[in-house]
Amino acid sequence: MKISTLFQNRAFRFAVPLIFWAAVWQTAAALVGAELLLPAPTAVVLRFFELATTLDFWQAALTSLYHIFLGAVFGVLLGSLLSVFTSKYRLADIILSPAIRIVRTVPVASFIILVLLWVKKSDVSSVISCLMVTPVMWESVSAGISSADKSLLEAARAYKIKPTGVIRYVYLPAVKPHFMSGVCTSVGLAWKSGIAAEVLCLPKNSVGTELYYSKIYLETPSLFAWTITVILMSLALERIIVFFFRGNDKGRSKNEN
Repeated sequence: MKISTLFQNRAFRFAVPLIFWAAVWQTAAALVGAELLLPAPTAVVLRFFELATTLDFWQAALTSLYHIFLGAVFGVLLGSLLSVFTSKYRLADIILSPAIRIVRTVPVASFIILVLLWVKKSDVSSVISCLMVTPVMWESVSAGISSADKSLLEAARAYKIKPTGVIRYVYLPAVKPHFMSGVCTSVGLAWKSGIAAEVLCLPKNSVGTELYYSKIYLETPSLFAWTITVILMSLALERIIVFFFRGNDKGRSKNEN
């Protein structure tokens, strides 16, 4: 097998970085020589599988998944609707865009503390995820709307094509890549902000709460294992979303053919 072909192999591209960083991690853990500060990869993996066999693990994982995913969905919908509204009405853009940009720049910890005053602990992660996702989707969808082909829009006006046709054949193809990019970015952002909210608010049966107690009780392997759980769930959700969009594309292309 040629080297260039080998580098393009998915298994190779996955395995090599994994082995390299696992070796770096193992070396660092051996040099530190204290599991309390840096446990070895084997200890973390074993602890992860120990946790995965318990009911509490799945309750925490699924509860966090539900709340954060719910907030992310509302954020995607809200951001998309706001982008359409601000793109269509100039006054709305002047009034709303500064507030949306402020939401994106203010530290998430500030929002968590404020939201904790207004809603229940269990709902804070949903609200925070929604707040963090909304500006990303607003910016992404707005960029997609702005990128719509002006010549096609002029042709649609000249031939008096219905608004539904303009949306379907001009705006949707322009918005879709920006929308998908925004959703993929939002998934990771929603998880990071949602878990941070759980760490500060400590709702029952949540990954963030387990992270906090692992740190308090100095259970470092558990802390790393729960962190790996967050990473795996975020990656899995992102893959599911990408697969969903690709499946829709294939279905539409078959129907059109």
